[in-house]
Amino acid sequence: MSTKPLRKLDDLLDSHLMARLDGIDVMSRKIFSGKMQGERRSRRRGQSVEFADFRPYVHGDDLRFVDWNIFGRLDRLFLKMFLEEEDLSLIIAIDASASMRTGDPDTFDYARRVAMALAYVGLTNQHRVSMVSFSAGRIERASNMRGRRKAADAAQWLLRQEPAGGSGFEEAMRLVGTSRIGRGVMIVLSDFLFPEGFEKGLGMVAGRGFDLFALQLLAPQTVDPTREGGVAGDLVLVDSETGTETEVTVTPELVRIYRERLDRLCGALRSYCTRRDIVHMVVETSTPVDVLMVEYLRRRGLLR
Repeated sequence: MSTKPLRKLDDLLDSHLMARLDGIDVMSRKIFSGKMQGERRSRRRGQSVEFADFRPYVHGDDLRFVDWNIFGRLDRLFLKMFLEEEDLSLIIAIDASASMRTGDPDTFDYARRVAMALAYVGLTNQHRVSMVSFSAGRIERASNMRGRRKAADAAQWLLRQEPAGGSGFEEAMRLVGTSRIGRGVMIVLSDFLFPEGFEKGLGMVAGRGFDLFALQLLAPQTVDPTREGGVAGDLVLVDSETGTETEVTVTPELVRIYRERLDRLCGALRSYCTRRDIVHMVVETSTPVDVLMVEYLRRRGLLR
């Protein structure tokens, strides 16, 4: 199932998918404090238009928020409190290591299409959208985009990204965890097949105020090497990130061992995420992006 190269916005996000995404919003399981008033309702008391509660007046409070009707009835001063609208940041981190350029449909192209769909949802709902692509020694960012008109900028940024080298996952997550691009919903798009493991990298952002989603993107041939377009017979396998060559003979026993190890890795990632309140999903790149967005991610609480 070969796919055409991604060269323009329509290749990342066609009009049909765009129409399906209109009316969908990002949903956070947590309440965040942003730097400016925006579209996210917070439990923190503020000065927006939606009434929340009363509290007794104390010296120094703003008299503009005194409820004079209550004062007339009770001869006591009470202050009106309101729910404050706060800004939500949407951070999309994309693995741009060489291992992502694999499979059919291509894992990296699929990641870019999912990233564009997520960015579009965030931009149309006036959230602050930032994107990060990472590989060893290379981290690129597009920060603080807001509004539907920025969709073209997001697309151009994504189209410029190309996978190369090792992962650089830990360093990228350290950068995001300590940056000022805002707290909010963070989605990591990766195969998570890091030789160094995923624990240290996710540990850099887990528990730092992010509502974190780990979308593990795997090509069908990665999940099952015997599928059409997969491997068979005597082969020389070349590690796309290190260049290391390994001679193998693909047998049913070797495929069984491979599947067991992949299942163990996915299970370890799922267990790690569960313990740290991270949502983990395994997504095959054969899954239509509209199905992922409109059905699966709604079901997992990322979109509504």
